[in-house]
Amino acid sequence: MSKVALEGMQFFAFHGYYEEERLMGTHFIVDVYVDTNFMMAASTDDLGGTVNYETIYFICRVEMKKTAKLIETVAQRIHNKLSGLFTSASGITVRISKMNPPLGGPVARSFVEVGGGSSAGIGGGMGGFGGDDEEEDFGGMPGGFGDLGLW
Repeated sequence: MSKVALEGMQFFAFHGYYEEERLMGTHFIVDVYVDTNFMMAASTDDLGGTVNYETIYFICRVEMKKTAKLIETVAQRIHNKLSGLFTSASGITVRISKMNPPLGGPVARSFVEVGGGSSAGIGGGMGGFGGDDEEEDFGGMPGGFGDLGLW
């Protein structure tokens, strides 16, 4: 099996749980990976036997314009459209990264990933926490992280 990928598609969009995020907008990066067999296309030099990058980009652009509270929603919409179109693909993975999410501290990105097997899921991690961090005021989180039952 082979993989076709379109990485680093950059969009400015108005997704976010909080109203301010949906009003101000932010930068997102979308990556799409399609597991497919393009041997025929490679041997015949025919675009019809593989996945068209323009089609992937167009679908991502259209779906990124539709405002949602959760990037999980947008990623699932993109995945559904691509899966319906590329029916011969054995797997499709869509990752949406939200750049500089408003979390009360410096975070480069958070991301969600749809498809691609058991390793897919919410990413971004919370590395770097330790010591007395739970005593800190994280701002924006009612009651802080302690109310989430993480510690």
